[in-house]
Amino acid sequence: MSSGLVYVKKHLVGETLVVAICDYELLGRKLADEEKGITVYVDPVFYGGEVVSVEEALEAIKQASIANLIGKRIVEAAINEGLILREAVISISGIPHAQVLVMGVGEE
Repeated sequence: MSSGLVYVKKHLVGETLVVAICDYELLGRKLADEEKGITVYVDPVFYGGEVVSVEEALEAIKQASIANLIGKRIVEAAINEGLILREAVISISGIPHAQVLVMGVGEE
């Protein structure tokens, strides 16, 4: 089992469930990677939902159409759970980030 806490916020956009998850200590931080030209603000408005265990967050990812993950704990747990591929992860200032898009699951 994974340990640690993360923030999970669910956004319903039409019929699309977007789940934003970040490791607890990242909320409100600005991550800048000058070499890659990437800056990400872990915005409390987008990520700052409920504080839950990593296991609960993994269940939220399984229900989502789109998931946005940032942080070592949640990204590693999602890889271990088979929800994302390690090759799909980028690093921003040493912090892993991944996005999950589920297309056509359950549609007939």
